[in-house]
Amino acid sequence: MKTHLQECLTRTRAEVAKVIIGQREAVDHCLIAIFTGHHVLLEGVPGVAKTLLVRTLAQVLGTEFARIQFTPDLMPSDITGTNVFDLRDTSFRLVKGPVFASFLLADEINRAPAKTQSALLQAMQERQVTIDGVDHALPSSFTVFATQNPIEYEGTYPLPEAQKDRFLMKVDIGYPEREEELSLSHRSLGKDAPETMLAAGVVQPVLAEGDLAGLREELGALTVREELVAYAVDLIRQTRHHDSIQVGAGPRATQALLLSSRAHAALQGRDFVTPDDIRALAYPVLSHRLVLRPEYEIEGITVREAISKVIEKVPVPR
Repeated sequence: MKTHLQECLTRTRAEVAKVIIGQREAVDHCLIAIFTGHHVLLEGVPGVAKTLLVRTLAQVLGTEFARIQFTPDLMPSDITGTNVFDLRDTSFRLVKGPVFASFLLADEINRAPAKTQSALLQAMQERQVTIDGVDHALPSSFTVFATQNPIEYEGTYPLPEAQKDRFLMKVDIGYPEREEELSLSHRSLGKDAPETMLAAGVVQPVLAEGDLAGLREELGALTVREELVAYAVDLIRQTRHHDSIQVGAGPRATQALLLSSRAHAALQGRDFVTPDDIRALAYPVLSHRLVLRPEYEIEGITVREAISKVIEKVPVPR
Protein backbone atom coordinates (compact mmCIF):
# COMPACT_ATOMS: atom_id res chain seq x y z
CA MET A 1 0.00 0.00 0.00
CA LYS A 2 1.41 3.36 -1.06
CA THR A 3 1.96 6.07 1.53
CA HIS A 4 0.83 9.65 1.02
CA LEU A 5 4.43 10.61 0.25
CA GLN A 6 4.80 7.92 -2.41
CA GLU A 7 1.47 8.90 -3.99
CA CYS A 8 2.59 12.53 -4.20
CA LEU A 9 5.91 11.52 -5.76
CA THR A 10 4.15 9.33 -8.34
CA ARG A 11 1.67 12.08 -9.27
CA THR A 12 4.48 14.65 -9.45
CA ARG A 13 6.45 12.47 -11.85
CA ALA A 14 3.37 12.04 -14.05
CA GLU A 15 2.62 15.77 -14.19
CA VAL A 16 6.24 16.70 -14.93
CA ALA A 17 6.31 14.12 -17.75
CA LYS A 18 3.55 16.08 -19.54
CA VAL A 19 6.15 18.78 -20.25
CA ILE A 20 9.60 17.25 -19.81
CA ILE A 21 10.33 14.49 -22.31
CA GLY A 22 12.78 11.93 -20.96
CA GLN A 23 15.32 13.08 -18.32
CA ARG A 24 13.76 10.69 -15.79
CA GLU A 25 16.90 10.46 -13.68
CA ALA A 26 17.38 14.25 -13.60
CA VAL A 27 13.75 14.72 -12.55
CA ASP A 28 14.12 12.14 -9.77
CA HIS A 29 17.32 13.75 -8.49
CA CYS A 30 15.66 17.17 -8.38
CA LEU A 31 12.72 15.68 -6.47
CA ILE A 32 15.15 14.08 -4.01
CA ALA A 33 16.72 17.47 -3.31
CA ILE A 34 13.35 19.19 -2.94
CA PHE A 35 11.88 16.61 -0.60
CA THR A 36 15.00 16.56 1.57
CA GLY A 37 15.08 20.36 1.76
CA HIS A 38 18.37 20.90 -0.07
CA HIS A 39 19.77 22.57 -3.19
CA VAL A 40 20.81 21.31 -6.63
CA LEU A 41 23.64 22.14 -9.01
CA LEU A 42 22.39 21.58 -12.57
CA GLU A 43 24.96 21.07 -15.29
CA GLY A 44 24.27 20.72 -18.98
CA VAL A 45 24.81 22.37 -22.35
CA PRO A 46 22.35 25.09 -23.44
CA GLY A 47 18.99 23.90 -24.73
CA VAL A 48 18.45 20.75 -22.66
CA ALA A 49 15.46 22.19 -20.71
CA LYS A 50 17.13 23.09 -17.41
CA THR A 51 15.00 26.21 -16.93
CA LEU A 52 11.85 24.48 -18.19
CA LEU A 53 12.40 21.63 -15.72
CA VAL A 54 12.58 23.96 -12.71
CA ARG A 55 9.57 26.01 -13.87
CA THR A 56 7.57 22.81 -14.29
CA LEU A 57 8.54 21.50 -10.85
CA ALA A 58 7.51 24.81 -9.29
CA GLN A 59 4.08 24.68 -10.94
CA VAL A 60 3.50 21.02 -10.05
CA LEU A 61 4.54 21.50 -6.43
CA GLY A 62 2.55 24.72 -6.00
CA THR A 63 5.52 26.96 -5.23
CA GLU A 64 6.61 30.39 -6.40
CA PHE A 65 9.31 30.47 -9.09
CA ALA A 66 11.93 33.15 -9.76
CA ARG A 67 14.95 33.27 -12.05
CA ILE A 68 18.20 35.24 -11.83
CA GLN A 69 20.53 35.53 -14.81
CA PHE A 70 23.95 35.80 -13.18
CA THR A 71 26.34 38.29 -14.81
CA PRO A 72 29.69 39.78 -13.77
CA ASP A 73 28.04 43.08 -12.77
CA LEU A 74 25.33 41.48 -10.59
CA MET A 75 25.32 42.94 -7.08
CA PRO A 76 24.16 41.25 -3.83
CA SER A 77 21.23 43.66 -3.56
CA ASP A 78 20.03 42.51 -7.00
CA ILE A 79 19.44 39.11 -5.39
CA THR A 80 18.34 39.97 -1.85
CA GLY A 81 16.48 43.24 -2.41
CA THR A 82 16.95 46.63 -0.80
CA ASN A 83 15.25 49.25 1.38
CA VAL A 84 13.79 52.11 -0.65
CA PHE A 85 12.82 55.48 0.85
CA ASP A 86 9.09 56.14 0.39
CA LEU A 87 8.43 59.87 0.08
CA ARG A 88 4.73 59.44 0.82
CA ASP A 89 5.16 58.33 4.42
CA THR A 90 8.84 59.34 4.81
CA SER A 91 10.00 55.85 5.74
CA PHE A 92 12.02 53.03 4.24
CA ARG A 93 10.19 50.16 2.56
CA LEU A 94 11.71 46.76 1.76
CA VAL A 95 11.61 45.82 -1.91
CA LYS A 96 12.24 42.07 -1.87
CA GLY A 97 14.57 40.49 -4.39
CA PRO A 98 14.04 37.23 -6.30
CA VAL A 99 15.69 35.23 -3.48
CA PHE A 100 12.39 35.40 -1.57
CA ALA A 101 10.78 32.94 -4.01
CA SER A 102 10.42 29.29 -3.00
CA PHE A 103 12.18 27.87 -6.07
CA LEU A 104 15.05 30.04 -7.30
CA LEU A 105 16.81 29.31 -10.59
CA ALA A 106 20.32 30.78 -10.42
CA ASP A 107 21.25 30.71 -14.09
CA GLU A 108 25.00 30.46 -14.83
CA ILE A 109 25.85 31.03 -11.18
CA ASN A 110 29.59 30.95 -11.84
CA ARG A 111 29.42 34.20 -13.82
CA ALA A 112 28.77 36.28 -10.68
CA PRO A 113 31.62 37.72 -8.57
CA ALA A 114 32.46 36.33 -5.13
CA LYS A 115 30.55 39.01 -3.17
CA THR A 116 27.31 38.15 -4.95
CA GLN A 117 27.89 34.42 -4.58
CA SER A 118 28.42 34.88 -0.83
CA ALA A 119 25.01 36.58 -0.52
CA LEU A 120 23.40 33.55 -2.13
CA LEU A 121 25.49 31.25 0.06
CA GLN A 122 23.99 32.79 3.21
CA ALA A 123 20.50 32.31 1.82
CA MET A 124 21.23 28.66 0.96
CA GLN A 125 22.76 27.81 4.32
CA GLU A 126 20.67 29.88 6.76
CA ARG A 127 17.46 30.33 4.73
CA GLN A 128 17.54 33.99 5.57
CA VAL A 129 19.12 37.15 4.17
CA THR A 130 20.48 40.23 5.91
CA ILE A 131 19.50 43.60 4.46
CA ASP A 132 20.83 46.74 6.16
CA GLY A 133 21.58 44.74 9.28
CA VAL A 134 18.10 43.20 9.56
CA ASP A 135 17.52 39.46 9.06
CA HIS A 136 14.63 38.37 6.85
CA ALA A 137 13.43 34.75 6.76
CA LEU A 138 12.99 32.95 3.44
CA PRO A 139 10.20 30.44 2.67
CA SER A 140 10.60 27.05 4.36
CA SER A 141 10.55 25.42 0.91
CA PHE A 142 13.34 27.69 -0.41
CA THR A 143 15.39 25.69 -2.93
CA VAL A 144 18.19 26.90 -5.20
CA PHE A 145 18.65 25.30 -8.61
CA ALA A 146 21.98 26.66 -9.86
CA THR A 147 23.03 26.02 -13.46
CA GLN A 148 26.50 25.81 -14.93
CA ASN A 149 27.58 25.50 -18.54
CA PRO A 150 30.13 22.64 -18.66
CA ILE A 151 31.82 23.80 -21.87
CA GLU A 152 32.23 27.56 -21.49
CA TYR A 153 34.40 28.94 -18.70
CA GLU A 154 35.63 32.24 -20.17
CA GLY A 155 34.68 35.15 -17.92
CA THR A 156 33.50 32.92 -15.06
CA TYR A 157 34.30 32.79 -11.34
CA PRO A 158 34.76 29.19 -10.17
CA LEU A 159 32.49 28.29 -7.27
CA PRO A 160 34.42 27.98 -4.00
CA GLU A 161 34.51 24.52 -2.45
CA ALA A 162 32.48 25.75 0.54
CA GLN A 163 29.63 26.80 -1.74
CA LYS A 164 29.68 23.64 -3.85
CA ASP A 165 29.46 21.61 -0.66
CA ARG A 166 26.14 23.33 0.13
CA PHE A 167 24.53 21.64 -2.87
CA LEU A 168 23.08 18.23 -2.05
CA MET A 169 24.05 16.90 -5.46
CA LYS A 170 25.11 17.78 -8.96
CA VAL A 171 22.58 16.74 -11.60
CA ASP A 172 23.93 16.18 -15.10
CA ILE A 173 21.32 16.90 -17.78
CA GLY A 174 22.46 15.35 -21.02
CA TYR A 175 21.13 15.12 -24.54
CA PRO A 176 17.85 13.22 -25.02
CA GLU A 177 17.70 9.84 -26.73
CA ARG A 178 16.82 9.85 -30.44
CA GLU A 179 13.19 8.78 -29.89
CA GLU A 180 12.77 11.42 -27.19
CA GLU A 181 14.21 14.12 -29.43
CA LEU A 182 11.99 12.97 -32.28
CA SER A 183 8.92 13.19 -30.03
CA LEU A 184 9.97 16.67 -28.88
CA SER A 185 10.41 17.80 -32.48
CA HIS A 186 6.91 16.61 -33.45
CA ARG A 187 5.37 18.28 -30.40
CA SER A 188 7.16 21.55 -31.09
CA LEU A 189 5.43 21.78 -34.47
CA GLY A 190 1.96 21.62 -32.91
CA LYS A 191 -0.09 22.99 -30.04
CA ASP A 192 1.38 20.60 -27.47
CA ALA A 193 4.88 22.11 -27.42
CA PRO A 194 6.27 21.82 -23.86
CA GLU A 195 6.40 25.58 -23.19
CA THR A 196 2.88 26.02 -24.58
CA MET A 197 1.48 23.26 -22.39
CA LEU A 198 3.08 24.72 -19.28
CA ALA A 199 1.73 28.20 -20.04
CA ALA A 200 -1.74 26.82 -20.83
CA GLY A 201 -2.08 25.25 -17.39
CA VAL A 202 -2.17 21.66 -18.63
CA VAL A 203 0.13 20.73 -15.74
CA GLN A 204 -1.92 20.37 -12.55
CA PRO A 205 -0.50 21.24 -9.11
CA VAL A 206 -0.04 18.20 -6.88
CA LEU A 207 0.68 20.22 -3.72
CA ALA A 208 -0.11 23.62 -2.31
CA GLU A 209 2.42 26.06 -0.85
CA GLY A 210 3.35 24.80 2.61
CA ASP A 211 2.55 21.09 2.00
CA LEU A 212 6.21 20.20 1.51
CA ALA A 213 6.98 20.48 5.22
CA GLY A 214 4.59 17.67 6.13
CA LEU A 215 5.91 15.39 3.38
CA ARG A 216 9.49 15.98 4.53
CA GLU A 217 8.47 14.82 8.00
CA GLU A 218 6.92 11.70 6.46
CA LEU A 219 10.18 11.04 4.61
CA GLY A 220 11.98 11.08 7.97
CA ALA A 221 10.03 7.98 9.02
CA LEU A 222 11.75 5.75 6.44
CA THR A 223 14.00 3.11 7.96
CA VAL A 224 17.79 3.29 7.57
CA ARG A 225 19.50 0.30 9.19
CA GLU A 226 22.60 0.88 11.31
CA GLU A 227 24.82 -1.13 8.97
CA LEU A 228 23.76 1.09 6.05
CA VAL A 229 24.67 4.22 7.98
CA ALA A 230 28.09 2.66 8.58
CA TYR A 231 28.30 1.74 4.87
CA ALA A 232 27.69 5.37 3.84
CA VAL A 233 30.28 6.60 6.35
CA ASP A 234 32.86 4.10 5.04
CA LEU A 235 32.21 5.15 1.41
CA ILE A 236 32.82 8.81 2.21
CA ARG A 237 35.89 8.05 4.32
CA GLN A 238 37.32 5.96 1.48
CA THR A 239 37.31 9.04 -0.79
CA ARG A 240 39.87 10.62 1.55
CA HIS A 241 42.37 7.80 1.09
CA HIS A 242 42.02 6.82 -2.57
CA ASP A 243 45.17 7.28 -4.66
CA SER A 244 43.49 9.28 -7.44
CA ILE A 245 41.66 11.75 -5.16
CA GLN A 246 43.47 14.80 -3.82
CA VAL A 247 40.57 16.24 -1.78
CA GLY A 248 37.97 13.81 -0.45
CA ALA A 249 34.45 14.45 0.74
CA GLY A 250 33.65 15.82 4.20
CA PRO A 251 31.03 14.86 6.79
CA ARG A 252 28.36 16.93 5.04
CA ALA A 253 28.66 14.51 2.10
CA THR A 254 27.81 11.62 4.45
CA GLN A 255 24.65 13.41 5.55
CA ALA A 256 23.77 14.20 1.93
CA LEU A 257 24.26 10.58 0.86
CA LEU A 258 22.05 9.21 3.64
CA LEU A 259 19.28 11.79 3.18
CA SER A 260 19.20 11.42 -0.61
CA SER A 261 19.27 7.61 -0.37
CA ARG A 262 16.21 7.70 1.87
CA ALA A 263 14.34 9.85 -0.66
CA HIS A 264 15.50 7.55 -3.47
CA ALA A 265 13.96 4.60 -1.63
CA ALA A 266 10.64 6.48 -1.43
CA LEU A 267 10.77 7.13 -5.18
CA GLN A 268 11.19 3.39 -5.71
CA GLY A 269 8.07 2.72 -3.61
CA ARG A 270 9.91 1.36 -0.55
CA ASP A 271 9.85 2.44 3.10
CA PHE A 272 13.40 1.23 3.76
CA VAL A 273 16.84 1.96 2.33
CA THR A 274 19.05 -0.65 0.61
CA PRO A 275 22.73 -0.56 -0.40
CA ASP A 276 21.55 -0.05 -4.00
CA ASP A 277 20.01 3.29 -3.01
CA ILE A 278 23.32 4.46 -1.57
CA ARG A 279 25.33 3.30 -4.58
CA ALA A 280 22.84 4.90 -6.99
CA LEU A 281 23.28 8.31 -5.35
CA ALA A 282 27.05 8.14 -4.83
CA TYR A 283 27.95 9.85 -8.10
CA PRO A 284 25.52 12.83 -7.99
CA VAL A 285 26.31 13.41 -4.31
CA LEU A 286 30.10 13.17 -4.65
CA SER A 287 30.96 14.36 -8.17
CA HIS A 288 31.14 18.07 -7.29
CA ARG A 289 32.85 17.51 -3.94
CA LEU A 290 35.94 15.57 -5.04
CA VAL A 291 39.17 16.98 -6.47
CA LEU A 292 41.31 14.56 -8.50
CA ARG A 293 45.08 14.55 -8.38
CA PRO A 294 46.49 16.35 -11.47
CA GLU A 295 48.61 13.36 -12.55
CA TYR A 296 45.51 11.16 -12.71
CA GLU A 297 43.54 13.79 -14.63
CA ILE A 298 46.37 13.93 -17.18
CA GLU A 299 46.03 10.17 -17.59
CA GLY A 300 42.34 10.66 -18.40
CA ILE A 301 40.85 9.37 -15.15
CA THR A 302 37.39 10.89 -14.57
CA VAL A 303 35.57 11.63 -11.33
CA ARG A 304 32.99 8.98 -12.22
CA GLU A 305 35.72 6.35 -12.56
CA ALA A 306 37.28 7.39 -9.25
CA ILE A 307 33.92 7.08 -7.49
CA SER A 308 33.40 3.64 -9.05
CA LYS A 309 36.76 2.55 -7.67
CA VAL A 310 35.82 3.85 -4.22
CA ILE A 311 32.54 1.89 -4.30
CA GLU A 312 34.40 -1.29 -5.30
CA LYS A 313 36.74 -1.01 -2.30
CA VAL A 314 34.01 -0.81 0.38
CA PRO A 315 32.31 -4.11 1.34
CA VAL A 316 28.53 -4.13 0.86
CA PRO A 317 26.56 -4.96 4.03
CA ARG A 318 24.36 -8.04 3.82
